[in-house]
Amino acid sequence: MAALLLTSCGGGGGGGGTPTPTPTPTPTPPPTGGLFAPPAAESLSVADVQQIIAQAVGEARARGRPSIIAVTDRVGNVLAVFRMTGAPDTAVVSRNRIGGPAPAGAQIALQGATIPAAAAAIAKAITGAYLSSGGNAFSSRTASQIVQEHFPPAPTTVGLESGPLFGVQFSQLPCSDLSRRFVPGGGAGALIGPKRSPLGLAADAGGFPLYKNGVVVGGIGVMGDGDYSFDQNILDIENDDEEAIAFAGTQSFAAADAIRAERITVDGTSLRFSDATPANLAPLQTNFGAINGTQGALIAITGYTDGTLIAGTVYGTEASGIRASTAGEFSNRDAFVLTDGSGAPRYPIRAGTDGAAVAQPLTAAEVRAVLEEAFTVLTRARAQIRRPLDSRMQATISLVDTNGEVLGIVRSPDAPIFGTDVSLQKARTVAFLSGSRAAPELLATPVVPGVANVPAYVQRTRTFLNDPAALTGGTAFGDRSVGNLARPYFPDGEVARPAGPFSVEQAAQFSPFAVGLQVDLVALNIVQHLNFVASNGASPDTAQQCTQVPDTTLGRKRIANGIQIFPGSVPIYRGSTLVGAIGVSGDGIDQDDMVSFLGTHNGGARVGGIGNAPSAIRADRVVVDLAGGATARLRYVSCPFAPFLDTAQQNVCDGL
Repeated sequence: MAALLLTSCGGGGGGGGTPTPTPTPTPTPPPTGGLFAPPAAESLSVADVQQIIAQAVGEARARGRPSIIAVTDRVGNVLAVFRMTGAPDTAVVSRNRIGGPAPAGAQIALQGATIPAAAAAIAKAITGAYLSSGGNAFSSRTASQIVQEHFPPAPTTVGLESGPLFGVQFSQLPCSDLSRRFVPGGGAGALIGPKRSPLGLAADAGGFPLYKNGVVVGGIGVMGDGDYSFDQNILDIENDDEEAIAFAGTQSFAAADAIRAERITVDGTSLRFSDATPANLAPLQTNFGAINGTQGALIAITGYTDGTLIAGTVYGTEASGIRASTAGEFSNRDAFVLTDGSGAPRYPIRAGTDGAAVAQPLTAAEVRAVLEEAFTVLTRARAQIRRPLDSRMQATISLVDTNGEVLGIVRSPDAPIFGTDVSLQKARTVAFLSGSRAAPELLATPVVPGVANVPAYVQRTRTFLNDPAALTGGTAFGDRSVGNLARPYFPDGEVARPAGPFSVEQAAQFSPFAVGLQVDLVALNIVQHLNFVASNGASPDTAQQCTQVPDTTLGRKRIANGIQIFPGSVPIYRGSTLVGAIGVSGDGIDQDDMVSFLGTHNGGARVGGIGNAPSAIRADRVVVDLAGGATARLRYVSCPFAPFLDTAQQNVCDGL
């Protein structure tokens, strides 16, 4: 298994605007007096988990598809993994890519890798739980739709821009320093989340969120066909066994129709939730005792579960690792924070740690001002991917210094969990790539033959931008700019054009499992972790920090949970000096851009001395020469139309 995983890995324009919605009155605040109603205290009981597994096993039996079934709670704790007799122990990552299936020996990154099937099932369950909230229910099929090179993915959509969450699959990584890890034997702190995923977020059908009394309480994931893939054609309806088995497991725990992905549109395109329907299912089996020991058994998965079936934790409690902030932690009483389980916040607001490299690091007061102002913008913003229409935006906000050290994280009560890790990835990405150390640290990253060649991206970028000093601090990159450079076509979607310098070298090599710099930075971490899982712990696990870039003077990585390549972050400057960055994720990429950009502007205006990058060095001043004499300009941020619920103001980011 170890050899298979290692030998099958190799090196290798921003989103559109938001349609103007019909204005409606500001929603009535909840009775607590806040602007958000926190989710009700719900969780999966042991009996609930048993019923979910029994229902899934019954459908798998009816289809003759022995499978591995994983169930998690909302913050990623694995509550059970059930392996049916005859289920495959391994799966193969799809070799499908833009240019057709990769020939044997020509696959790159994760294409063609052999992986533990249980790891794939857990990743699917976490995907359903993490992408969903009380206002939106997304599945791993939804994830597939929004991470590919064209949106929506189909043979007839070639030439359209990439998915709005292009790159999100490489979040929640097993090496992330933000994500907590399974505690063998349970005990205090065992259920603290968010937990990591063995493969990041999944794009393979067969992962759904689970709901209880309208509250998202977890996810289910199924792996049974040995093919860990993605759907390249959204126009057809599939009869996917894994999806039907997982869908059967959600019965009595299903998302309300009103919030399912197909009720949500992005750029006028409806998202996709499930090709399975109740009419496709066999009669439900709900008796866990009737299948446990006869159709299969609970199994231990190294790093995730000891084989015991347990109940989920209640999101919003100290035990879950995410709870309401106290007045001393954050001024806005709607804000939630990450906690260590004993009452202390994991990421309290603090000053910058980079005094050795920055003359005037961010002060705690400045960090607080930016986070508070960004949260205020969030509370006024109209949500993009949340129902009912004209709901308030919900998201997570992270702020870092130039070392990539976390100076504070806050979130709204019902923000999707995935945005926690992603907001931090976004902030670290733009702080890293806008700083003077990006090129030196990328160039100093070891080349791993057959796995990744990170240093090569520096010269590719310099050649592409015709700038021999690129990635040494001369340009302020928003994550929208980074995304422009990370697409397999530049400009985004124009198939006659070459790949961006952060993408795979040739567009024909691209797939959601091989995207370029983003995955090459973490490929070794993923491989090491999967070998750890497959060997039952005989091989060492990956460190709890991603990438092999050199450590900072503090002994940690600037991008310790990987990088992200879709919009929602900007760097923070004191005059012309980079001092940090802010990242936002959860409720629409244009909304994320707006909260980060206006939050930085408003916070700087409040305290003085800091703010957004000087306009002269922003990435939207960079013009790329294209073949035939054409040119294209990078983008910095893109704020939405009709963004606020309390005013009809438009063009709110112009001139700042």
